[in-house]
Amino acid sequence: MAYLGLLCFFAFIGASLGLFMRLEEGPLTTGPGCGVPAIEPVLSGLARIVNGEDAVPGSWPWQVSLQDKTGFHFCGGSIISEDWVVTAAHCGVLKSDVVVAGEFDQGSDEEDIQVLKISQVFKNPKFNYFTVSNDITLIKLATPIQFSDTVSPICLPSSTDDFPSGSNCVTTGWGLTKHTNSNTPERLQQAALPLLSNAECKEYWGSKIKDTMICAGASGVSSCMGDSGGPLVCQRDGAWTLVGIVSWGSSTCSTSSPGVYARVTELIPWVQEILAAN
Repeated sequence: MAYLGLLCFFAFIGASLGLFMRLEEGPLTTGPGCGVPAIEPVLSGLARIVNGEDAVPGSWPWQVSLQDKTGFHFCGGSIISEDWVVTAAHCGVLKSDVVVAGEFDQGSDEEDIQVLKISQVFKNPKFNYFTVSNDITLIKLATPIQFSDTVSPICLPSSTDDFPSGSNCVTTGWGLTKHTNSNTPERLQQAALPLLSNAECKEYWGSKIKDTMICAGASGVSSCMGDSGGPLVCQRDGAWTLVGIVSWGSSTCSTSSPGVYARVTELIPWVQEILAAN
């Protein structure tokens, strides 16, 4: 088992305006919507991340890069409001790190990016490094994100939403395109991949699969190291919804075994609690 972030833990390789959440109490929104990119994504269906492809610049506007103070990209994340970003707990985000929004090509100095300081980091207290369950962290920003055509939030699901096995979804990130590579790609990668039921996923990973996890892939594509914390999104009613957060998978980023993601529907009650209190 490998975390899909560029970090190590023991023997493991360590992966529009306003907030809109469809919760049991009904929509909570202070803006026109979420999950609808101004620049439409184009997917070949091939779906590198491993065996994915370059994204259309700006077409996944909630995708952010988490970088340390040297500018090193170590994890991805997703914008959920002008003040909040969600990522994986195992990424180990520090207040000294920064959130970079509006980026496509990390090798370019020409992009209109936003480099945002972090005010607070809320790691799920139930996160377990050994089982990698409850792998979610919320980041509160020191200053609000300025939304634009290339920067906008993803929709969050309700705890009762169902995303069935076989649904074709998308994951994005700057993770390795091959586990033996020494450098991550400069351009944001995308890959289309199907959801698996947890029963199907247990055929690969056994009892490691918990209720707070959801699996996707085993279809010739895979997330890989550096993708951790980034989004797994599925389209519903014309808008993209955050279904998973890149968590862990094969240490060789095998495209024949599924990647494992934090299951957002299971973690929404905690998200709602943190947002309401802060």
